[in-house]
Amino acid sequence: MDSFDLQEELQALQDLANYDIPNEQDVASMDTRSLTRALESAVEALAESSDNITDPIVFDTYRSLLKHSEALQGALMNKLLDSLSSAYQAQVDSTVRDIEQEDQQTVAAHKMPLEMYAFLLKWFVTAAEKVKSSGEDDAPVAPVPKARRGRGGRVASSRGAPKKTAEEWSWMEQIPAFLSLISRVLRLKTQRIWMTTAERDTFINCITGPVYHITESEQYMKSQHIRLGVYKAICLAVKHHGHGLAAQINIVQSLQYYEHLSEPMAECITVLAKEFDYSQLGDEVLRDIAGKSFSAQDSKGPRAFSRFLVRLAELAPRSVLKQISLLLAHLDSESYPMRMALVEVIGCLVRELAISSDLTTDAQQIQKQLNGLYDLLLERTLDLSSYVRTKVISVLAKLCDLPVKFPKQRLAVTRAAVDSLDDKAYGVRKGAVTLLVKLIVTHPYGLMHGGLLNLKEWEQRYDDVCAELKRVEDVVGKAVERENDEEEHEEDGGEESDGEGGLQDGSSPRRRKADDDMDVDELEEDETQGEQDAEMHDENDGERETQAPRKKSKKKSRKSELDMEALTNEQAALAALESNQLLHLRLRKRYYAEGLSFIRQIEEGMKVVERLLASTNKLEVLEAIEFFRVTYEYQFEGAEAGIKKMLHLIWSKDNSATSEDGKELKGVRSRLLECYRSLYFDPLPDLDPKQQVNRIAKNMIELTYEATLAELTSLEEMLRSMMDDGQIHDDVITKLWQVYSSDRALPKAQRRGTIIILGMLALARRSVVAERVDTLVKVGLGRLGKADLTLARYTCVALQRLNGSAKKVKGSLTDKSLRLEMDSSLFRKLQDAIEHPCRSREWFGMAEQAINTVYALANRPDILCDSLIKNLTKRAFTRQVRPTTPQPRDEDAMDEDAPESAEVVEDGSVPVSTQASTQASTESDKDVGDAFALSQLLFVVGHVAIKQIVYLELVERELKRQKHEKELADKLASGRNSPSRGKDKEQEELDQVAGNAEDEIGERIVAIRETELLYGSHSLLAVYGPMIVHICGSPHKFKNRTLRAAATLAFSKFLCVSSQFCDQHHHLLFKILETSKDPSIRSNIVIALGDVAVSFSNIIDENSNELYKGLSDTDMVVKKNTLMVLTHLILNGMIKVKGQLGEMAKCLEDEDERIADLAKLFFSELSTKDNAIYNNLPDVISHLSVGAHAVDEEVFQSTMRYIFSFIEKEKQAENIVEKLCQRFRLSEDPRQWRDIAFCLSLLPFKSERSVKKLIEGLQFYRDKLPEETVYARFQEILTKARANKSANKPDAELNEFENILEENRRQGEEDQAFEKRVENKKAAAKKRATRRSARRKASQRDEQESE
Repeated sequence: MDSFDLQEELQALQDLANYDIPNEQDVASMDTRSLTRALESAVEALAESSDNITDPIVFDTYRSLLKHSEALQGALMNKLLDSLSSAYQAQVDSTVRDIEQEDQQTVAAHKMPLEMYAFLLKWFVTAAEKVKSSGEDDAPVAPVPKARRGRGGRVASSRGAPKKTAEEWSWMEQIPAFLSLISRVLRLKTQRIWMTTAERDTFINCITGPVYHITESEQYMKSQHIRLGVYKAICLAVKHHGHGLAAQINIVQSLQYYEHLSEPMAECITVLAKEFDYSQLGDEVLRDIAGKSFSAQDSKGPRAFSRFLVRLAELAPRSVLKQISLLLAHLDSESYPMRMALVEVIGCLVRELAISSDLTTDAQQIQKQLNGLYDLLLERTLDLSSYVRTKVISVLAKLCDLPVKFPKQRLAVTRAAVDSLDDKAYGVRKGAVTLLVKLIVTHPYGLMHGGLLNLKEWEQRYDDVCAELKRVEDVVGKAVERENDEEEHEEDGGEESDGEGGLQDGSSPRRRKADDDMDVDELEEDETQGEQDAEMHDENDGERETQAPRKKSKKKSRKSELDMEALTNEQAALAALESNQLLHLRLRKRYYAEGLSFIRQIEEGMKVVERLLASTNKLEVLEAIEFFRVTYEYQFEGAEAGIKKMLHLIWSKDNSATSEDGKELKGVRSRLLECYRSLYFDPLPDLDPKQQVNRIAKNMIELTYEATLAELTSLEEMLRSMMDDGQIHDDVITKLWQVYSSDRALPKAQRRGTIIILGMLALARRSVVAERVDTLVKVGLGRLGKADLTLARYTCVALQRLNGSAKKVKGSLTDKSLRLEMDSSLFRKLQDAIEHPCRSREWFGMAEQAINTVYALANRPDILCDSLIKNLTKRAFTRQVRPTTPQPRDEDAMDEDAPESAEVVEDGSVPVSTQASTQASTESDKDVGDAFALSQLLFVVGHVAIKQIVYLELVERELKRQKHEKELADKLASGRNSPSRGKDKEQEELDQVAGNAEDEIGERIVAIRETELLYGSHSLLAVYGPMIVHICGSPHKFKNRTLRAAATLAFSKFLCVSSQFCDQHHHLLFKILETSKDPSIRSNIVIALGDVAVSFSNIIDENSNELYKGLSDTDMVVKKNTLMVLTHLILNGMIKVKGQLGEMAKCLEDEDERIADLAKLFFSELSTKDNAIYNNLPDVISHLSVGAHAVDEEVFQSTMRYIFSFIEKEKQAENIVEKLCQRFRLSEDPRQWRDIAFCLSLLPFKSERSVKKLIEGLQFYRDKLPEETVYARFQEILTKARANKSANKPDAELNEFENILEENRRQGEEDQAFEKRVENKKAAAKKRATRRSARRKASQRDEQESE
C-alpha cells in the first residue's frame, strides 16, 4: 500500500455500512473453512514480517473480517487478535531498535505500519463487543461454566460447534493483555516517528481510543487488572505524548455520562500524579469542574462529579488543596450533592493538614488554613438541605478521631452539635447526638485527672488554680514593684516600708504589662502548643540573662545589712517569676476554662437529648440511649436524669432488629436493657465475687432513691424482664435480704429501696418473697416498720406479690391466687400496723397498702376489716382525756405515745395537728374529738368500701365456678359421656363466661352492692355514709385540712359503690370541686370522677361540663389530672363529647410541656376514631375564635395547625371548605374572618372539587377580601392549588379565580375609600354647620349687646 491516511480512515470508519475496502472479501457468504483459510493466509504473512501489514491484500483481509465480525466465531476472533497483537509487538520492537540506531529514514518507514495496526486494533475493540453480544450474557464472566459447556460440546454436531466456540470467546479475558500491548506502544518515542503534532495526536488518540471505550463498561472496570491497565495506558499517553488536553476532555465527559467512572478516574489522576509525577492533569480537571454550574433539578451529573471529588480528596488531598479556592464556589451550588461533596472534601483536607508534616509550609500558615476550613464546615451546619447538614455532622464526627484535638475548634463544633439537636430533620438530630458522643469519648481534657467530666470537680479545680495564680502573681508583683522603687528613688532608712507602700500605687502597670505579654503568649500557644513551650523557655532564659546583672549591680550599691535581706527576698520572688511556674499556672487555667466550657455545653444539650428519648424515630432513640450511657460513665451531672427518663422506654413495643446501611440494629427495649446492664449489673474486672454482688445490690437499691411513681413502675417492668431472663443472680437476691433484715442502723432510703426491689423481683418469681414471709413480717411490720411507715408500706406491697403477677383473664372462672386463713399471724400484724397510734401523713399510704394486702391474701378480709373499723371508731369517738390541753402540748403528747414515730417526723413528714380538738369550738364544755383519728377512720372506711366491691366480684366468680363444677359433675353422674361431650363442655364454658342478665348469682351480687353495702340494716359501712356526707357538706364546721381531704376521698369511693348513693349525692362532689381551695382535694376529686364514670357513666355524662372546668384550674396538677381523666373517658367511650373539645384543644399550647404533650397524645389517639375530629372541628373553631373562651390569634393558629394535620380524607376537606365559606356570611368580626381564612389555608386542596367549592363560596367572602390578611391567605390557597394541580389540566380556572379575587379586593378597597370620603365629607359638613351656627349665635349676641 503506497499511503495510509489514518485521520481519513478513522473518519470513514464512523459510517461502517458505507466503509469502502478495495479488496473486500464476501465474509457473509463464506463458510467457516473458507474464513479460516483466508485468515490463516493473512496470519502467515504477518508471521513472516510484521511489515506485511502494508500489503493491501493482507490489510484488506483483516478489514473485511472486522467489518463482518458479527458473522465470525469466537475461535477466529481469538486467532485474529493473537496475530494482530504478535505482529504489532514485533513492529514496536523493531521500531525501538531502529530509533536507538538513530536512522531517521528507517524510523520513518515504521510510521505507516504502526498507524495501520493502531487502526485495526481500534476497530477490533468495537468488533469484539459484537461477538460478545452474540453469545450468552454471562459467558464473559463465567469461566467455570465455560469449561463445563466445553466438555458437553465435545461430540456435538457441526451445527452446535459455532455456539460452543462463541461461548468460549471472552473478550473480557483478553483485555488485560490488550491493554498491556497498548502500554508498550505508548513507550515509543513518537516525536521521532511523527514529525507534526497533528499526526502524532491522531495516532495517540487512535491508540487510546480503545482504552476509553473499555472504561465505558461498568462490568470491565470492576476487574482490578483491567483498571490498572487502563490507568497505565492513560498515564503513559499523558506523560510522554502530550495527551493531557484530550485526556482532560475524555475524563470530564466520562464523569458526565458514566456515573461508574467517578472513582476510577480519581484513582487514575492520583496514579498519574504519584507514580508519573504529572499533577497538571488533575489540576486542570479540578479547574474545569470548578467552572461548571449545576442546577437543583440535575441529579445524575452532580452525583458523579461529587463522588469524583470526594475520592480524589481521599487519595490526593494535596492536589485538591491547591485548587480548593476555586472549588469552594460549589458550596453555594444549587445542587445539594455538590455541596455535600465539598463538605466531605474539606474534611479530607483537614485530616491531611492535621496529620501530615509538610516542611515547606509554615506551622502558622497551616493553622490558619485549618481555622478557615473548620469555619467553612461550621457554616454549612446551617445549610438549607438536611442532607448537607447531616453530612457536615458526619464529617465533624470523623475528624474527632484525629490525633490532633484542636481544642478551640472542638468547642465551636460542640456548640454547633448542641444547636443541631433542635433541627427539624431527624437525620441531623441523630447525627448531632452521635457527634456529641464522639466529642466526649475523644475529648482532650483527660491528661491531668483521668478524663472524667464532673462539672463541680472541674469548677473546683478552676477556682483552685485561679487562687494559686493570684497568689503567685501577687508575690511577683511585690517583688517587681520593690525593684522598681529601688531604681527610681535614693535609698534611705525607710526604704523597706516604702517598697511595701508602693505596692498599691505602682504595681498595677507592671502587672498589667506582664498580663498583656502573657495573653499574647497564650494566643501563640493556642495555635502551636508544642512549639510554644519551647519559646516560653527561651524567653524565660532571656529574662534570666538580662535581669541577673541588674540585680548584681544593685547588690553592690547597697550598704546596710537590712537592705541585703530585702534583696534576698526579692531574688526569691524573681526566681519564681523566672521559673516556669507562672506559665504553667496560666496554661492550667486556660485548660480548665476550656474543659468547663465543653462540659457546660454538653450539659446544656442533655435537656434536648432527653426530649429525643421520646422521638418516634427508632434510630434517634438508640443514639440518645448511647449518649446518656456515655455521659453517665464520664460522670456528667445531668446524665442521671437522662438515665432515669430513659427507663420509660422499657414499654417500647418495637423489639425487632432492623438494618440500615447493612448494620444490624437492636430494638429500643433490648438496647435499653443492655445499657442498664452495662451500667449497673455487669461485673467489673477488678473485683472479687463478693464485691461484685455488693456492688450490683447497691446499684439496684440506689435506682429507687428519689424515684417518682412512674420511674418505679418502669423500673419494676425492667427488673421483671431481667428476672424472667435469669439475669439477676440468686446471690444478689440473698444480699438484698441481708440488707433488709440487717440489725445495723441503716439509712431509711436504703432499707426502703431494698424492699422495693425485692417486691419488683417477686413479680417474676413468687418464691423471692414466699420463702421470707417471716422476715417481712418481723422487719416491715415490726419495730422498724412502725418507725418508718414508708418501709411498712412497701413491705405490704411485697407481701401482695405472694399472689404472683398472673393477670386475670376477663370472663375466666379460674382463680390461681393464694388465700390464707384468717388466723394467720400476718393479718394480726397488719391490723396492729394500721391501729398503731401515729400522727404522720405517711400512715395513709401504709394503711392503703395494708388493706390491699388483706384483701389480696385473706380468705375472709371483711371479718378483719370489720374489727379494724370498729376499733378505729372507738378511738376516734372516745372522749379526749385532755380536752383543755393546748395544741402544742397535744401534738407532743401524741408523739410521746408513739416514740417510734419520732424518726418519721425527723425524716421530713409533716405532723398533722389536732386543730379540731381546740379550734372547732371555743367552748370548753363541748364534746370535741381528735380530727386526725377521725381522718384515719374515714380513710379506712372509704378504702374498705372500694376494696369490698372488688372482693364481691371475686366472690361472684367463685360462686359461678362452684356452680359450673357442680353442673359438670351432675352431667358426668347422669352418664352423658357421648363423643360430643368435649364440644358440649366448651359450649357450657362459653355460656358461663358470657353470663347473662338473668343469672341469679350476678343479680344477687349487684343487689348486695346497690342496696346492702351502704343501705343495709346490718351493714357496717351504712353507718358511715351519712357521716361522710355531713362532714363533706359542712366545710365551715370541719376545717381541719387532713380531715376534709380524707372525708372527700372516702365520699368519692362511696359514690363508686352504689348508683343510688351516687345519684343522690354526686352534686355535692361537683360543688366541692368548684369551691374547694385545696388543690390536692380538687385533684383527688377529678381522679375519683373518672372512677365514678367507669361505674356509672350516665350520671357523669350528664354533668361532664363540670369536669371540663378542671382544664381551667390554676393548679397544674389538677389541670393535668383532669386532662388525663378526660382523655381516658373520651377515648374509651365512657362520656360523649358535646362541644367541649375546644377546652381540650386549648391545652395543646399550654405553658406546661407535660400538659401540651398529653393533649397532643389525646388528639392523635382521637384521630384514630371514626371522624371524631372532623365532626367536632366546627365547634373547636367557634370555641377558640369567638366568645368568652377565645384565645390569641397566634395561639389559635398554632392549635389549628396541629388539629388540621389529622384531616386527611379529601371528602372531609371538601365539606370543611363549604362549611367555612358559609361562616363568612354570618360573621362581622374581622378577627373571625382572619381565623376562618387561616383554617381554609390549612387544607390541602388536592382535588379539583375542593377548589370548586371554594370558588362557589365566593359570594360569602368577597366583601372580606379587602382585609389584607384574608387576601394573603387566599393567595396561599391558590399557590397550594397550583402545586397540587395535575400537569395536563389548564390553569385557566385558577387564573380566573385569581383575577376575581384581585378584582373584588380592589373593588372592596375602592368602596372602603369611597365610604371614607363620604364620612370625611359628612364630618366636614358637620364642622362647617357647627361653625356657621357658632357665628350666628355670636352675631346675635353682638346685636343684643349693641341694643
